[in-house]
Amino acid sequence: MCLSTAYKNEISEETAVMHNVMEVECSDTSVTLIDLLGRRQKFDGRLLKASLTDGYVILKTE
Repeated sequence: MCLSTAYKNEISEETAVMHNVMEVECSDTSVTLIDLLGRRQKFDGRLLKASLTDGYVILKTE
């Protein structure tokens, strides 16, 4: 199972917003992340990049 860490705008410890992300849902103006326990977080912005093999998701936010 590939789980990822989600970050805002860049990969750094300070910009991490969610660990153990297993699902990403995108709309025109937002991204919803869902973790291993089913917790959901919605962010205004868009998906910038995701690498499932390296375990990261980067969100472009204001």
